[in-house]
Amino acid sequence: MKTPSTIACHECDLLYELPPLPEGSVAKCSRCGAVLHRHKRDSLDRTLSWTIAGMILFVFANVYPFLALKSEGLVHETNLITGVEQLYKQDMRSVAVLVFLTSIFFPFLQLAGVLYVLLPLKFNRLPWKVALVFRFIRSLQPWSMMEVFMIGILVSAVKLAKMASIIPGLALYSFTVLIFVLAAMAASLDPHLVWERLELK
Repeated sequence: MKTPSTIACHECDLLYELPPLPEGSVAKCSRCGAVLHRHKRDSLDRTLSWTIAGMILFVFANVYPFLALKSEGLVHETNLITGVEQLYKQDMRSVAVLVFLTSIFFPFLQLAGVLYVLLPLKFNRLPWKVALVFRFIRSLQPWSMMEVFMIGILVSAVKLAKMASIIPGLALYSFTVLIFVLAAMAASLDPHLVWERLELK
């Protein structure tokens, strides 16, 4: 039988002994009314599904052409890493590093970290240093700014459309869908459930 877990209200810091909640239920603070915990339905399975889908889309987004520019019969294809390389060659190294981290490296770490934590838990296994990894991937979430990168691409595409024909590649569609998949993955993840599973190991 699960024992109640201690949780503090995020708004007023009142402590509660929170008993196990049925799926879909919500616990609220009796003092300020803030949501203490929302038990999401099938959180583990749904998050794993979104994460695996995200990994597949991430591979597509980095392997296949992102955009192709057609001008005077010549076609020049680009991918995600090409943009980083061009920024670096143009002496905008800090911008190149920032784009690489926020649009490629951090999203990959986030997807890989969630798989590392949840996949073994699905089969009642405990991965090495799982608590440390879970805290780390939770801290990465604000740094995954793929949507900002996408806005930059759209602005650039509008400006380049006057000089050349722009042909969207498979990677562009994959990247766009990946933004929504990462949001769905974050929304379906129940951190409280993960910590409960870890405490039982």
